[in-house]
Amino acid sequence: MKILVLGIGNILFGDEGIGVHLSNLLKLNYTFSGEHCVEIVDGGTMAQHLIPLITQYDSVLIIDSIDAKDAKIGDVYFFDFRAIPNQITWAGSAHEVEMLQTLRMIEMLGDLPPTKILGIKPFIIGENPTFELTEEVKQGAKLMESQAIHYLESLGVQISKTSYQDLQEIARFSYKGY
Repeated sequence: MKILVLGIGNILFGDEGIGVHLSNLLKLNYTFSGEHCVEIVDGGTMAQHLIPLITQYDSVLIIDSIDAKDAKIGDVYFFDFRAIPNQITWAGSAHEVEMLQTLRMIEMLGDLPPTKILGIKPFIIGENPTFELTEEVKQGAKLMESQAIHYLESLGVQISKTSYQDLQEIARFSYKGY
């Protein structure tokens, strides 16, 4: 089975880049083995350009920032794309809406593999770029990391933690790519 872990977000706007930062953390701190192939990709804000990539996989885990009714910054949500909870609004930054539309297009074409969404409510900073993450998102990211690992293990992936690089340090250098 080919499994895609896809980090989505704008790394220039703090918490909104958490999908990319956390996917980089998984890539740097863990090794994945066994009969399944796990690929971790920085999808940035490319949305529709990711369609050919997403459709190549048997299972997809998307890590992103999301919005939800009555959510507090740092609240974590994990759900199946085909069963989006009612409180999820996707009404955050433009890249969230574009990613939702992209997944719906792939689904309409009948090419969407089983897709899970692991998201967190970010602090929206506006227009001043920063690589700094809020404390709430850094704390929530610990739960996200654990949920991502447990989900991949549930698919039969063997996982070993090989490093302990810090999420904030990874975020400061995500622009370099990992």
